Amino acid sequence: MKELMIQTYLIVLPIILTALMGYIVWLLQEQRKQKAIDAKERDERIERENEQRTANTKGTMLLLRVQLIEYHDKYMMLGSIPSYAYQNFMEMYETYHELGGNGMATKMMHEIEELHLKKKGEKAC
Repeated sequence: MKELMIQTYLIVLPIILTALMGYIVWLLQEQRKQKAIDAKERDERIERENEQRTANTKGTMLLLRVQLIEYHDKYMMLGSIPSYAYQNFMEMYETYHELGGNGMATKMMHEIEELHLKKKGEKAC
């Protein structure tokens, strides 16, 4: 009886170990596949976020450019600029420039810098 159990054990043990190894290999392959899927999804999400960030940057630049042009045209026509408007213009220009704005805004900024800075309570020219 003891010998029969040993024989059975010697036959069954390799079968069980082979099945177990096959299962482990399958699990590792599935894990590798899932990692590849996760990496692809992550890369696609990052790409979408980059596209959205680029679109937001462009939109912000367009809005800043419109506002810079409006300030420039208004205060150049008036011949002076209030200090609060000057500060707003400079902050908008700085942000526009940091976002990659072009030389057109720099030219407008230099023209605004040449204007008379109107103090509080001072009448327009």
